[in-house]
This record gives sequence, C-alpha cells and structure tokens, in this order.
Amino acid sequence: MDSGLVNPFWPKQRGPILTYTYKDRFIIEPRTPTMPQQLAPPGRYTSLHKYENLAGPDDARPTALRIIQDQDLVGKLPSKVALVTGVSSGLGIETLKALAATGATVYGTARDLSKARAALDKMRNGDGESSLASATPEVHLLEMDLASLDSVRAAAAVFKRRSDRLDILVNNAGVMYTPEGSRTKDGFEMQFGVNHLAHFLLFTELRGLMASSSTPGSAARVVNVTSSGHRLQGMNWPDVNFARPGAYEGYRAYGQSKTANILMANGVDRRYGARSEGGEGGEGRIHAYSVHPGTAMTGLQVGVREQMEALRGNEAAWRTVKSPAQGAATVVLAALGKEFEGFGPFYLEDCEVKGETVENLGWAGEGYASWAWDRGEEERLWALSLEMVGLPREEGGYW
Repeated sequence: MDSGLVNPFWPKQRGPILTYTYKDRFIIEPRTPTMPQQLAPPGRYTSLHKYENLAGPDDARPTALRIIQDQDLVGKLPSKVALVTGVSSGLGIETLKALAATGATVYGTARDLSKARAALDKMRNGDGESSLASATPEVHLLEMDLASLDSVRAAAAVFKRRSDRLDILVNNAGVMYTPEGSRTKDGFEMQFGVNHLAHFLLFTELRGLMASSSTPGSAARVVNVTSSGHRLQGMNWPDVNFARPGAYEGYRAYGQSKTANILMANGVDRRYGARSEGGEGGEGRIHAYSVHPGTAMTGLQVGVREQMEALRGNEAAWRTVKSPAQGAATVVLAALGKEFEGFGPFYLEDCEVKGETVENLGWAGEGYASWAWDRGEEERLWALSLEMVGLPREEGGYW
C-alpha cells in the first residue's frame, strides 16, 4: 500500500465475526485486522452477479473480453508484456486471449506445449468472441512444469532472454484434489508445490524485471488465481506437506494451497507495493491481487468430475456456474482494471473487491477467510517458501 495515497476503498471495521474452523464447527472470536481489506462501492457488474439474475454459463455476466472492451483497452497496450501460467485450456487460455486483445505481448506457459498450441490455434481460428483471427496478437508459449522447481527456473531464464520487461504476471495454473501421496519432483505435496511454491519461485525469478518495468502511472501487477476453497483450510502448520499418517484429505490440501495464494499476494504487495527501486515517484512498485474466478467448468476439476457433473442436475446450483470466459473476467479485471491503479492488495470475486467473510460457508458465500489476511501467517509462509525453494532468508524485512 502506498502510504502517500488515500485509498477510497477502506471500510470501517466491523465487530466480532463468525469464523470457520474445521468440519462445520464455528467459533466466535474478536476481529483483529492486520491489513485492512478495501471494499469498493457496487460496480457496473454487481447486479449481473445477483443470484436472481443468474442463468448458468454464458448468461449476462461479463467475459474476459468484455472487461477489455469496457476498460477501453482493445489494442491500447502494445508496449506491455504479460505472462500467464497454465494456458492449455480453461481460465488460462481465456485470460491470454483477453490480454492479447489489448495489443500486449503475451507469454503463456504450459507443461504440454502440443496441447497449448492446439488451444492457441483454436483461439486464433474460432468464431465470434472466441476468435482472435482478425487481430495479430503477439503470443508466445513457454514450456514449464510447475511440479519441478528446476523447470520453473529454466522457464524464467528463457523468458528473461526473450523479453526485457514484464508488466503483468498471472499465476493461474493449478491442480486440485490430487491423490494422496502425490508429490512434486522436489518432494512437496502436489497441490502446495504446484499451486503455491512454483508460483512463488516464478515471482522471485521475475521480480527484478517487473520492478524495472513499473512506472509511476502504471505499476506492475501480480494476479494470483485463488479459490473460495481457501475458506476450507488455512495453513496446516507445521505439516504443510500433509505427511503425517492419516493427515491428508484432498480438499484440505487444496484449501491450504489456495490460502497460500492469497497470503503470497499480500506479501508481494506489502513488500513491493510502495517501493522505489532505482527510480522516483512510484517506479519499481509491484501491486498484487487475489482472485476467486467463480465456479467454471474447466480441466482443473478432473479430481471431482462426478461432483461437477452433478451440478447440471441441480438447477439452483447450476445457475451460479460460469463459462471459462466468464471465470476469466475477474482475473483480467485485476490485471488491468484502471480503478485499482496505485492500490493493493485486493481480494476479488465476481468482478468486484470483497472483504472478509462474516460467516464462513466454505465453498458458498463470499469474501476471504480471516486466516488468509493474517500478517503473522503471511510472514511465516513467506519465510518457509524462501527456504523451500532454496532462497536465503530476507534481510531488513525484504527479499
């Protein structure tokens, strides 16, 4: 947060809150805010997300490309460079497509480049809004396996050889509900390793490039794609790898990884949102945002496919589901929304800023869990993440 600016979104603090613990147990505890979450007034998309107005995928809720149009950014950002992880399908390819529509140079990462190329070809040759055939976007693919820290380092090195700037980093790729015992190549629990540690390392590898690309009127941005699933589980200290016998449950490990996404974004903004590295008046700043894209039918839910398909038979639940293009809308808004310039961190859902949840309903409801905005949790995770990816501890409170 830039202390020289007055954030118009700061809310008044409320009273005690109802906090979710585990397996539907709730406790009342006092609110002890650490970083005040900024609440924006109702925006242009608020009514479109009201339950009574929902009709399922491809209803009136905005798509990622509509966000670009509403922000008047079509073809307006030819000097910008963005990097999106996980562009083989789903939210990733939709985010890449929208960012490319701005005229920016966009890099996308994928573990399987052939699958990513097929998605890119479909994007370029599709019909209507799914097409970029009429444009000539600068889109490049990078091979990166998030289950390998060496692969992340290698991809970051390739990116830095190819580009001399990075304005937007979207940490989108992820896995969900992986089988018990699944480990990354470095030995970490798969969901924590892929969803958090790999993206943490990627940011540290590219931080200098982002800082040098930042200008007073256009700070570099990090967008972490989290999930309402973070409300199911905070950090599982000290067993973040769920290595203890009987400790592993897929939803708990997923929830922890999504909590880590938010804590990381807050850590990035706290450390670099008000810094000036080699410049004055805002140069070097990096702001960070966490985004819950909503429930969208993507390849992420392969581990819970039966449950997702069951939603089709539940009219009340199905009307809340988004298309991938609609799910990517909030991601793109966080990456490019003019209203957020100079401010952060924020947690966004349904194309607007949300505050702390008053009643934690797990997957349902809105807002972030108290543990995801806790300064102590943030600092502890940051220190552990540095250790796990093989980086030295910070000096003077910064890395």
